[in-house]
Amino acid sequence: MIVYIIAALLVFGVLIAVHELGHFLAAKACGVRVNEFAIGMGPVLWKKQKGETLYSLRAFPVGGFCAMEGEEEESDDPAALSNQGFWQKLIIFAAGAAMNFVAGLVIIFCLYAPAQGFYQPVISGFAEGCPLESAGGLQTGDRIVAIDGERVYVYSDINLLFSLNKTGVFDLTVERDGQKVQLKDFAMERQTYTDQSGNEYSGYGIYFGAKAATFGDKLAYTWNNAVDFVRMVRLSLQMLLSGQAGLRDLSGPVGIVSTMVQVGEQAETTRAAVENIAYIAALIAVNLAVMNLLPLPALDGGRIFFLFVNAVAMLLFKKQIPAKYENYIHFAGLILLLALMVVLVFSDVGKLIK
Repeated sequence: MIVYIIAALLVFGVLIAVHELGHFLAAKACGVRVNEFAIGMGPVLWKKQKGETLYSLRAFPVGGFCAMEGEEEESDDPAALSNQGFWQKLIIFAAGAAMNFVAGLVIIFCLYAPAQGFYQPVISGFAEGCPLESAGGLQTGDRIVAIDGERVYVYSDINLLFSLNKTGVFDLTVERDGQKVQLKDFAMERQTYTDQSGNEYSGYGIYFGAKAATFGDKLAYTWNNAVDFVRMVRLSLQMLLSGQAGLRDLSGPVGIVSTMVQVGEQAETTRAAVENIAYIAALIAVNLAVMNLLPLPALDGGRIFFLFVNAVAMLLFKKQIPAKYENYIHFAGLILLLALMVVLVFSDVGKLIK
């Protein structure tokens, strides 16, 4: 268990460091002065001044930071962040999330690079007695393109989207003979069927097949899987805002670490454990990218939001929001985010105790 806890903490640390690396590289490319770039937090273990930047390695491998001139206050330095133009700031603010997304893509591709084939959302057959096969319903060879308006990016989306529908009546879009066919108000009910081994199971009685994977297929699958992760964040936020889910359904750092430990311990081999943790790491990386771009104070998305607000204010009123007031808002947002993290930590601990 200790090994998996350490692995989970390292995953968080590396992904945060990758995020800060994105800001650092963008700042350097845009000519912004970076006073310090640190890997890790806490006491300094090693440091080296190179040019205008102090590079440091710190004791606790739980992230890092990129301290830019003029990031928190006004500066007279022409190379300060506060003295840069709209596009330079936009690139720098968005670069952290972009690096997290790229990290997610790299992890997913590494996971699927050895794959010989992928299951496809293409119907290969039906269970005996399945009522869904008909001229006006589903047919062998149909590719399921969308379920209830949500696109099917990868095969696993089918079970996910089917499970989100609680009515048993679906709006399906399938691709048949090169044409898209709409099946509106299509009733589907889970029933008990017998598989080819003679075992009973509960499902819809639809079978899907696999296809050999080319290098191009692996690239496409990697991209679709990452986009699918983005959609999962959106669906989660929709459920939270609509009341379908509450704060108790969210997981904080403790809950995520616990999940990583579980998938690691449940794996039959060390390789499987590494792959499971890597998959969660990819999911977290994409989640960090999306969540950081939400227009909330203290997040990169909040800074981008104020960047656009100030641009509009300059066009209309020839004035911008004073930097100190914007910083006050971001500081308040940071306090609220920390409070939310504390609530999630206590919630996660409560779940573990139960």
